[in-house]
Amino acid sequence: MSILDKVTSPADLKALGADDLDTLAAEIREFIVTKVAATGGHLGPNLGVVELTMALHRVFDSPADPIIFDTSHQSYVHKILTGRAAGFSTLRQEGGLSGYTSREESEHDWTESSHASAALSYADGLAKGFALAGNTTNNVVAVVGDGALTGGMCWEALNNIAESDRNVVIVVNDNGRSYSPTIGGMAKNLSRIRMQHGYNELMSQGKKRLEQMGWVGKRAFEAISAFKTGVKSQILPTEMFADLGIKYIGPVNGHDLKALDEALRYARTYTGPILVHVVTEKGHGFTPAVTNVADQMHSTPAIDPITGAPTKQTEPGWTALFSEELLAAGAQRKDLVAITAAMAGPTGLQPFADRYPTRFFDVGIAEAHAVTSAAGLALGGAHPVVALYSTFLNRGFDQLLMDVGLLHLPVTLVLDRAGVTGSDGASHNGVWDMAITSIVPGMRIAAPRDGARLSELFAEAIAIDDGPTVVRFPKGDLPSEPQQLERTADGVDILSRDEAPAGIDDGDERPTVLLVAVGAFARRCLDAAERLKDVARVTVVDPRWVFPVAESIKDLGRDHDLVVVAEDGIIRGGIGSAVAEAFDADNITTPVKRLGFPQHFPKHASRGALLRSLGLDGEGMAASIRPWVEQL
Repeated sequence: MSILDKVTSPADLKALGADDLDTLAAEIREFIVTKVAATGGHLGPNLGVVELTMALHRVFDSPADPIIFDTSHQSYVHKILTGRAAGFSTLRQEGGLSGYTSREESEHDWTESSHASAALSYADGLAKGFALAGNTTNNVVAVVGDGALTGGMCWEALNNIAESDRNVVIVVNDNGRSYSPTIGGMAKNLSRIRMQHGYNELMSQGKKRLEQMGWVGKRAFEAISAFKTGVKSQILPTEMFADLGIKYIGPVNGHDLKALDEALRYARTYTGPILVHVVTEKGHGFTPAVTNVADQMHSTPAIDPITGAPTKQTEPGWTALFSEELLAAGAQRKDLVAITAAMAGPTGLQPFADRYPTRFFDVGIAEAHAVTSAAGLALGGAHPVVALYSTFLNRGFDQLLMDVGLLHLPVTLVLDRAGVTGSDGASHNGVWDMAITSIVPGMRIAAPRDGARLSELFAEAIAIDDGPTVVRFPKGDLPSEPQQLERTADGVDILSRDEAPAGIDDGDERPTVLLVAVGAFARRCLDAAERLKDVARVTVVDPRWVFPVAESIKDLGRDHDLVVVAEDGIIRGGIGSAVAEAFDADNITTPVKRLGFPQHFPKHASRGALLRSLGLDGEGMAASIRPWVEQL
């Protein structure tokens, strides 16, 4: 029996001797590579925190001492050590283990939001709650890293944590990366602290000692070399955190269990907030991850566990096509600039960044800043393209409303992973964007149904100069292009029509239904229309620009007995609601029904499985529409 098989709780971990701990770390890495290779998931981040997570659970008493992982995509080791190893064959699958911490899974999981930079605020509130309840003995531990400290919310939390003597232990997992290399002043400051640490080490023990320390020593010596060639003025003292009122210790080798144990035990006994700076290597122990320059296998599909190569070749998707269109547009327009929030690769901006580095801006995990910075760029004469995952736009809504919308600025938001995303869980579904962006006065929202429409709608969006625009598309491969019968004068595409020729009464008494397909739901709506032929004559249209509501949608609505809007977003406040409001404003009496995402947070599953469960595939849509038709 392996040591890993014997560890089902933190108590089992604490009972192990030093020799067994090193063996366990190796077994955990092998386990993670094997399991994630089969299911896909966050590989690099978890390989980098094996020893750190082991040390945390040996030093602290979870769950009495809450351990909060920022974003929590790096919580696989935590799950393994708290008795969930057996569930890893179902990782991120329907009914299986979540890819993030989950309060339903374990008492050791205190949170489950998978948006970055929130852990310190959780920790601040938890520590305050403990104090109010008279609990002054337990620690609250917040593990932040993968670029989370580039988010302003972390610094708001640090400002509050520092003003008290509550026992908050902040562990900075400094691997220099989020998805890609971490940018900004915070990253530079941590790098400089590492440099200073290396300089002192060199002065006291010499180059030979550093070289014996392996990769950590190598990094320190490289820092010293930089120091000696003229960057002395860039070194900042560790008082950066002390000036906030937070005790700082480190840097600590994040792959040295003894060093981690000593640092964390000191932190546990310290009265008041303390920050432990831990230096780790993302992907540690798995060569294909360590040598992956792009993102060190931050998040992978199913892969070969030896080579790290994907086991399935994917077709070019929405993101790749957008990337091509942006690059082409950038060659034609010198005013076009691109902004990302630490996700140049995942959002398709990296080729633009490589070609036009002075017109590309990575602001770190700071969506609110990204949007207002885009507003400033627009004021300066540029046309910014802000590429985000749909779910992360939620964090910049006030800035979109007040800093972009109020000024009617030409900022184009490109929202990747819009709609149901599936396996990443509730917090990554991009189902809120149409409801929240349609609130902004002057906003125009485009939802392409296929690749050709993405190309033309993106071109139309960046040509608009009197207000903000949104272009949204889902995760995954590009669908085939449905046949288009005609396009109305205001740009609505009619995809199918089941009606008698003009001027001919064929005696068909079936009710008529206008089915408005929002974006990538076009194929599903065409399928539903076929299934409804026995009870209704269905016209399927794709508005392309789904908001504001096109005049031709109103005109078509007047000529049908029922209008149904199907959208890959929440029903409340969505495009269906906008159509109903537009009809009411123009006294159009045709009833409007809505199909979309309900007002709840779903569990993780594949996109297809989730849509089926919500009745948002062709069969499910037809089943919902049929009784509405029968009631006409």
